[in-house]
Amino acid sequence: MNPLESLRLAWRSIRGHKLRSALTMLGIVIGIAAVIAFVTLGASLQAGIIGDISPDDQRNLYGWAADEDAEGGPLAGAQPVFTQNDLDEVRDLEEVEAAYGYASIQTQAVSNGDEQVAQGDGLIAAGPSYVREADLREGRQFETGEREAVINPAAADQFDDPVSVGDELTLTILGGQTTTVEVVGITDTSEGLSPFEGFEASPRIYVPTDPYYAEQAAGLGVGGDDENEDADGNTSNGARYLAIVVEAHSTDDADIDGAREAATAYLESDESDASDLMSEGYAVTLQTSTELLQQLQDVLDLLQNFIVGIAAISLLVGSIGIANIMLVSVTERTREIGIMKAVGAQNRDVLGLFLTESIVLGVVGAIFGTALGLAAGYLGAWYVDLPLVYPLEYVALAVAVGILVGILAGLYPAWRAARTDPIDALRYE
Repeated sequence: MNPLESLRLAWRSIRGHKLRSALTMLGIVIGIAAVIAFVTLGASLQAGIIGDISPDDQRNLYGWAADEDAEGGPLAGAQPVFTQNDLDEVRDLEEVEAAYGYASIQTQAVSNGDEQVAQGDGLIAAGPSYVREADLREGRQFETGEREAVINPAAADQFDDPVSVGDELTLTILGGQTTTVEVVGITDTSEGLSPFEGFEASPRIYVPTDPYYAEQAAGLGVGGDDENEDADGNTSNGARYLAIVVEAHSTDDADIDGAREAATAYLESDESDASDLMSEGYAVTLQTSTELLQQLQDVLDLLQNFIVGIAAISLLVGSIGIANIMLVSVTERTREIGIMKAVGAQNRDVLGLFLTESIVLGVVGAIFGTALGLAAGYLGAWYVDLPLVYPLEYVALAVAVGILVGILAGLYPAWRAARTDPIDALRYE
C-alpha cells in the first residue's frame, strides 16, 4: 500500500468520527497553543522594553555602591556615597564623555496655580543629558543651575488644566519645604527613562541636581550640603548621591567597557570619596540598560519555561488520548483488518495505515494549536500595546512536536493492529 493510499484511508477514518477525533486532538491543540502564545508574548514584551532604550541611552552606564552579595534590581542595598568631587573626577577621565548624579527626591504635593495634587515620588534630580532630545515631545532639556524641569505626559495631565511648556509648578518637598520650577519640556512618553525608574508609566518631574538636590536632599537623610560621615567616622563635605550615570563616548562595546573600567577603578581607589564612604564589603557596580534588563529577561525565561512545562503535560495527556483512541479504533476495525490481510495486505501495510492515522491526528492538532497560539499572541500583544514579535522557530517546532506525538502515540496501537491474526479477525463480531 503506497503512502498516499494510507493517507486517504486514514483521513476517511478521521472524518468518519469527527467529534471523537476533535476531542482526541484537543490536548495537542491546547499544549501547542499555550507554548506559542506565551512565547510570543514574552518575545513581544522583550522587544517592547528593549525598544524603549534609545541609541543615546545605550552608551549610559548606571552605577551604585552596594554589598557585593546583595540581591535585587538596580539600587538594591545601595549607599549614598558619590560626592560632587567624585563626579567631577570621573567626568575628567579620558574614557568618559559625561558623568552626573542621580537622586529621587520625596515630595508631598505638586501645585499648578490653585490646584494641588499629591505626589509621593516621581521627582528625579539628574544631569541635563539624562533627558535626551529624542525623549522630548516639545520644549528642551533643563539646564544645570537653573530652576527648570522637564515633565512627562502623566505629570502634565494630572491637573484639570494640563501643564504646558512655560508654566510654573510649586513643589512641596517631604518635610514641608516648597520650591518652584519652570516647565521647559515635556517628554514623549510617560514611561521611565532608565532602569533606575523602571519602565512603568507614572507622573515624573525631572530637575537638575544643582540647585534642587543640593538644596533639598539634606532634609531627606541622604546627604546634603552638611558634612557627611563615612563608615569609619571620617567626614567629607558636599551632597552625596545614591547613584551616578556615566556616559561613554559612543555605543561601541570597547568605548562602554573602557568607560566602565576607568570609572570603577577611580571610584574604588583611595583617591575617591566613595571609597572612604563605602562600608566594608561594598563595591561599585556600573551597568548599561541592556545589562540591567537581563534580570527581567531571566524572569521572562523562567516564566516561559514554566509555561512550556505545563504545556508538556498537556501534550502528554494529548498523546495518551491519541493512543487510547487508536487502541479503540483497532478494536472497532478488527474485522476490517482481517479482510485487508485476507486480500493480501502485509503487516507493514496495516502498521503504516494506523501509524499514518495517528500522525495525521498529531499534525492537524499541531496546525490548529499553532493557529490558536498565534491568534492568542496577537490579541495579547495588541491588548497590552506591545510590538508583535512571532518566534517562527516555535511554529516549526510545533509541527515537529505534532508529528512526534503522533508517531509515539500510534506506535503500539499500529503494532498491535499489524499483529492481528487474520483468521481470528474475520471471526470477530
